[in-house]
Amino acid sequence: MAKAIFLDYTGTIIQEGGPDFEEMVNRVVAQSNVKTPEELLKWWFKNLRELEAKSYLDLFLSEEQICMRLLEKAQSELNLRAPLLELQKLNISYWMYAPLYSDVKHFFEQCMRPLYIVTNNSENYVRICLRRHNLHVNGVISADQARAYKPHQELFALALKEAQVEPSEAIMISNSMIDMQGAQQAGIQTLLLDRKKKMGETAFKTVHSLREALRYL
Repeated sequence: MAKAIFLDYTGTIIQEGGPDFEEMVNRVVAQSNVKTPEELLKWWFKNLRELEAKSYLDLFLSEEQICMRLLEKAQSELNLRAPLLELQKLNISYWMYAPLYSDVKHFFEQCMRPLYIVTNNSENYVRICLRRHNLHVNGVISADQARAYKPHQELFALALKEAQVEPSEAIMISNSMIDMQGAQQAGIQTLLLDRKKKMGETAFKTVHSLREALRYL
């Protein structure tokens, strides 16, 4: 039986989108050489993952710094002409104010195990979101604290230390395959959250909602 539940933040608790992020995307598309939001999102997340992978220990960059690096790269590669600080502020606002998924509050109310957020996002932004929605957790473990992004093991090791559990006593729930791979490497049990049923066959136990995830806790 699990003694601690590790829950991802972006894409698991908050939606991957929302008014602030959509406005940022639309401004970039309107003031660059990118033709569609879909084209920009593909470029954005590819480069985001590459920067997060390189941002490690002494080379660590915060999410705010990574966002600005991406916008500066968009200036040179995509001929972005919009003010970068305004776009960065929209992205930061997204981390705090994006809508919750509809199953989140029920999960928090019904989960009887100690609950920890394990996230690439800064702890301050996560806690602002949690306070706004009156959601309570036992801890927030962020990449800033570990100076490493998922799937680097330092973040999972810090989460296990914070929860004071062995890897086999924790379950990681996330919509991200990167999170699943990192947690599995750390010996942590995994539940892949595939709300849209688009991931197909994977090596991981899969649920389609946080309500369904409650059955495995």
